[in-house]
Amino acid sequence: MLRPQLAEFMRRMEPNSVAILPAAREATRSNDTEYRFRQDSDFYYLTGFKEPDAVAVVAPGKQERYTLFVRPRDKEKETWTGRRAGVEGAKEIYGADAAYPVEEFQEKLAELLDGARQLYYRLGNGNPELDQTVIRQLARMRASGRRGVRPPQSIVDPGTILHELRLFKTDEEIALMQRAADIAAEAHREAMRAARPGVKEYEIEALIEYIFRRSGANAPAYNTIVGGGANATILHYINNEAELKDGDLLLIDAGAEYEGFASDITRTFPVGGRFTDAQRDIYELVLDCQERCIEMVAPGVTLEEMHERSVEILTDGMVRLGLLRGDVKKLIEEEQYKKFYMHRLGHYLGMDVHDVGLYHTDGQPRPVEAGVVMTVEPGLYIAEDADGVPDKYRGIGVRIEDDVLVTPEGYRVLTTEAPKQVEEIESLMAR
Repeated sequence: MLRPQLAEFMRRMEPNSVAILPAAREATRSNDTEYRFRQDSDFYYLTGFKEPDAVAVVAPGKQERYTLFVRPRDKEKETWTGRRAGVEGAKEIYGADAAYPVEEFQEKLAELLDGARQLYYRLGNGNPELDQTVIRQLARMRASGRRGVRPPQSIVDPGTILHELRLFKTDEEIALMQRAADIAAEAHREAMRAARPGVKEYEIEALIEYIFRRSGANAPAYNTIVGGGANATILHYINNEAELKDGDLLLIDAGAEYEGFASDITRTFPVGGRFTDAQRDIYELVLDCQERCIEMVAPGVTLEEMHERSVEILTDGMVRLGLLRGDVKKLIEEEQYKKFYMHRLGHYLGMDVHDVGLYHTDGQPRPVEAGVVMTVEPGLYIAEDADGVPDKYRGIGVRIEDDVLVTPEGYRVLTTEAPKQVEEIESLMAR
């Protein structure tokens, strides 16, 4: 039985075409140890197969429409590194019409490609050996044209189909993303309860990732950011080694991966349990911006329009607070806001935390449609040594991020269980 995703991919392929899609490979961490394996998102989306070093061949016009090349069963190796599905499991569990040991891929490649007018294959996919295998085989087939061999005449990135499929989430995928969001929200709540002066950033990181695993998440969806005080002004701070101090804010950007789908939440809150007036000034400006931008989400809006609105709101607020001086419109034209707001408002979210899908079509920003999930994450980051700003704002970094599903009527926030109103946060921390 084909996975629905694979069946739809086949339906959208050009007639008389074939696709070759590689799995991820294990990556060396140091010497003879590897990083924990994580499957390539495209490969997992189409096949559901979780093992490394596999290749899927999709050929809707052939009798064997879906072929998997996998690591064969090997009792000795499985004793050391874990069970394998093998050739039999590839067919029985994962629905392949045919399956072979991956070592046989090269010798069967000519047969698989012969007669196909188009090859869907991503050159430069991080597997240079496979790239060379495909290129050499195409060259050999072209040289054998006089004997009736018919190589594909064009190579197309399968992402032109696959990434459009992944951009629009099904009801089942939305349910998985909601679960990923709920797990991450619980971790953020527990982090708020645990944060206090003297605790190390890595202790909070450990708590968050413990809750992820305890709740059934595969892993963090990305490196967890736990930045106290001025560390919060470093956008991708991941050292997570400083001690939390009373009077500082703590910025946490942490999301869980559940059944292959990511969540992505950022919350910022006071280590001591209550915001100072200066912290509250910055926080409420960012929160107001975020809430107003979320209210814009509906079919037809573009992420560019939302980002431009966030720039207007934050720049106007920075002028009121004395972080910037001058006419708001001119400050925006001169991009002065980038001193304190240097990233975009958000991005697509799905199997990858920065998910696939076109942001522009025909040179124009692309309107979103129902089924798309995005983040909305404005922020302000005022470095300790920032020039020309009131001293009380130095070293304050605030980002607030939620995951938002576009619905036919508007939007649905998936991450509402993570508190973000000032009163909610202070009440939770007081308990």
